Amino acid sequence: MSVQTEGTDTAGEPAVRKARVPASPRGDDRTSGAPSRRRAAAPYLLLLPALAATLVLLGWPLVKNGMLSFQNLNPRQLIQHLTEWNGVDNYQEVLTAGEFWRVVERSVVFTAVNVTLIMVIGTLIGLLLARLGKRMRLLLLFGLVLAWAMPVIAATTVYKWLFAQRFGVVNWVLDKLGWHSMADHNWLETQFSTFAVVTLLLVWQSVPFVAINLYAATTTIPRELYEAAALDGAGTWKGFTSVTLPFLRPFLYATTFLEVIWIFKAFPQIFAMNEGGPDHLTETLPIYAFVEGVGNQHFGLGAAISFLTIAVLLVITSYYLRMVLKQEEDEL
Repeated sequence: MSVQTEGTDTAGEPAVRKARVPASPRGDDRTSGAPSRRRAAAPYLLLLPALAATLVLLGWPLVKNGMLSFQNLNPRQLIQHLTEWNGVDNYQEVLTAGEFWRVVERSVVFTAVNVTLIMVIGTLIGLLLARLGKRMRLLLLFGLVLAWAMPVIAATTVYKWLFAQRFGVVNWVLDKLGWHSMADHNWLETQFSTFAVVTLLLVWQSVPFVAINLYAATTTIPRELYEAAALDGAGTWKGFTSVTLPFLRPFLYATTFLEVIWIFKAFPQIFAMNEGGPDHLTETLPIYAFVEGVGNQHFGLGAAISFLTIAVLLVITSYYLRMVLKQEEDEL
């Protein structure tokens, strides 16, 4: 640091020393800013491989399926390697058919019933896990994990055996309990009974996910809040509505959103059970798209139905997205 000494003033007082602080080089700002920019860009660079894999594995098939929905692709075109573009004719044919709207209504009702049962039963079991002792909790968690880990096709096959007409365990038990008319009952004969079996299967497969995650969410609630609520005279129900439910509400929203997607696009359970029968009365939108596209070999129509399925699912889940955005605005 350079020091400059001023001259003595007229009164003969000692000189005053003033120090000059050296200015920082101009290059320092650029040097210090470069590492910070690299640190800010690092998370995005780490996401690039996953983003690229997603685009290749999901984005490209989605684009190809979208292109297929605007083509007239049947066995003749496949054999002759022809590409016949027909604009929106596939969408027009699907949307003007009454069968499509019946399948949409059936899919929405089926999803609503299943998601309601899954969330209610899963929430009750999750709250039960929070109150059980250590040994009983581990035993119940072990059973839930086993049910959750079973492959979908294996679980569907087991349920077909349970509800088989001649040698099913369910019919045998009902016959032994006195319902002799159920000894040879065909559970897949009507629309209602087929949906009942499929609903039981889907609920059994989905409840563990909800219950285990809800139990994990309850462990994050501070015990002091329950003690304060008890001092205020709150009972069990009041403590649940004033303490537990507010903490679990974001979890319930997110889980309901995931279950709506999972149930709405359920394919192997319904198809492996009865292939959408009897008389196509248990076809949901994924089954309808597969039967029309692959079964009837109208691949352009099947692609159009699959894109409309995505559109219906987006409409259903838009309510959840609006609710999440509103909640974030309220928190701000």
